[in-house]
Amino acid sequence: MMEELLEAVKNYLDITWDDADTNKKIKGIVTRGMEYLNHAAGGKQDYEKEGQARALLFEYAMYVNSGALNEFQQNYLHELMMLQIHQEVKNYEAEKNADVQ
Repeated sequence: MMEELLEAVKNYLDITWDDADTNKKIKGIVTRGMEYLNHAAGGKQDYEKEGQARALLFEYAMYVNSGALNEFQQNYLHELMMLQIHQEVKNYEAEKNADVQ
C-alpha cells in the first residue's frame, strides 16, 4: 500500500530517479502529510483511492518538497474545510446507523 502511494507521489513530483535518500525523504513527507490531513479532517482518510484526500496529500507533498509548507494551509484552507465537513458527515452517518441497529 505505502509503496504504491510513494511511487504515485514521486511521479506527481516528477521525481524519476530512485535512491534511498530521496525515497526516505518522500516517505517522511507522505507520512507527515497523512498525519496532518487526518488531524485536519478529524479522522483517518483513504489515500489509496482517487479523491480529495489523495489530491490534498499530493499537494501537501509538493509544497513541502518546495520548501513552502507555510503556504499550504493558506492556499488550501477551503479544501481542508471541505475535507473536515465530509468527515463530519461520515461520522454522523456512522453514529446514526449504529443507533438504528
